[in-house]
Amino acid sequence: MTFSLPCREGVWMQHYTSLAVFLLGAFALVVPSGYSIGAVLLLLGSAWLLVSRPVLALNRQDAWVIATLVLYTLVGLLEVWWDGQGSRGMDKPIRFLLAIPALFLIMAFPPRLAFLWGGLAVGAIASGSWAGWQKLVQGVWRADGHTYVIQFGNLNMLMGVLCLAGLGWAVVQPRRSLWVGLLVLGAIAGILGSLFSGSRGGWIGFPLVLLVLYRGYGRQLPAVWKVGMAAFVLLGATLAYSLPQTGVQPRVHEAVSDVMRYFSGESQTTSVGARFEMWKGAAHLIAERPLTGWGDNGYRQRMQELGEEGVIHPGVTRYGHAHNEFIDAFAKRGVFGLAVLLALYLVPLRLFSKNIASRDLSKRSVAVAGMLLSVAYIDFGLSQVFLAHNSGVMMYAFWLAVLWGVTSRMNKQANGEPHPASAK
Repeated sequence: MTFSLPCREGVWMQHYTSLAVFLLGAFALVVPSGYSIGAVLLLLGSAWLLVSRPVLALNRQDAWVIATLVLYTLVGLLEVWWDGQGSRGMDKPIRFLLAIPALFLIMAFPPRLAFLWGGLAVGAIASGSWAGWQKLVQGVWRADGHTYVIQFGNLNMLMGVLCLAGLGWAVVQPRRSLWVGLLVLGAIAGILGSLFSGSRGGWIGFPLVLLVLYRGYGRQLPAVWKVGMAAFVLLGATLAYSLPQTGVQPRVHEAVSDVMRYFSGESQTTSVGARFEMWKGAAHLIAERPLTGWGDNGYRQRMQELGEEGVIHPGVTRYGHAHNEFIDAFAKRGVFGLAVLLALYLVPLRLFSKNIASRDLSKRSVAVAGMLLSVAYIDFGLSQVFLAHNSGVMMYAFWLAVLWGVTSRMNKQANGEPHPASAK
C-alpha cells in the first residue's frame, strides 16, 4: 500500500515525517539520547497542523489510543501532585501527552514505509554491532551503550523483533532480496545486542514474540518452511547458550543460582533475590493502600521503614522502584494506576490485532509491529520498571504514535476516505 498525497504540501511534509521516523529508529541507541531526536522532530513538525488544519476524521479506534495516552498522563500527574513531587515528577508522564500531536502529524502526513523499516534496520544493525564491539573487543562484562544496561539490551531486542515484523512488507517490494536481507540482518543484530548486554528480561518473553509472528505470517507458510524456521530458532538458541562469547550461559546459571540462594536463605541481595525482596515489600504496600497507592515519595519512605522493621532486607531499600512495572504501578498509584498501565499496553495490542490477517502485507506488517511493541513492553516490565526511564518512555510513546498513525491512515484509505489535506 502507498499513501496518496494530494498536493505539494503533502509531499514535502511526507518527506519530513519520513526523515523523522527514520531517525527515530536509526539514532535510537547509538547517539546519546538518540531516541529523542526523531521524536522531537515529529513534535516540532506537528506545529504545521495549526497552519494546514487538516481534517483528521478521528474514529473510535483513534479515540481509544488517544484516551489511553491521556489517562496515563493524567494518572501520572495526579500522583505527582498529591505526592508532592514537584516539577521533577512531571517530566515522564507529560511525554505520553506530547506523543499525541506526533500521532496527528503521522495521520495527516504518513511516512514512506521504506523509511520506517529502513530506520529500524539501520538502528538495530548499528546498536547490535556496537554491543558486539563492547563485548568482544573491549571486553566489557555487559554491553550498555549510552544508557542503562537493561534498557540498552531490551531496546536492542525490541528493534530486532520489529525488523522481523517488517518482513511481510519487504517480500512485496520491487527490491525484495535487498529489503529482506537488510531486515533479517537488523533482526539478528538487535537480538545479538540484547544477548551481549546480558539483559535476561528481554529473553523471557521471546516465545510470545514468536507467537505474534506466527499469527501474523506463519499460518500462510508451507509446512516445510515452518519446520525449517523452527529448526533455525532452536539452533540459534542453542548457539547463543553454548558460545562463551555471548555471555548467555553464565547469565542463565547466575539466575538459577540466585533463585536457589534466595529460597535457601543464603542471600537476599543477588540480582534475582533483590527483586524478590522488592516485590515482597511492594506487596505489603499494596495491601496497606490498594486504592490510592503510596506515590513515589511515599513508596521510598515506606520501603525504608519495612527495611528497618526487618520485613525486607535493608539493602534493597535503596531502589526507587519495584523492578516490576505492574507491581510498581499498583504500589505507587493504586488499582486505578495499574488498570491504566494495562490499558496502555492492551488497548493498542487489541486494536493492532484487527489487522493481523489483512491481505495487504504492508498493513499486516505494521499491525504485527504494533502488537510486538506492546508484547515486548509487557515482557520487559516483568523484571524492570521500563517506563521509569526516558528511553523506555520515548520509545514506547512515539513508536506507538508512529505505528498507530500509519495503521489509522491505511485503514481510512482502504475505506475510501479522502486524505486529510484534501478534506479541508
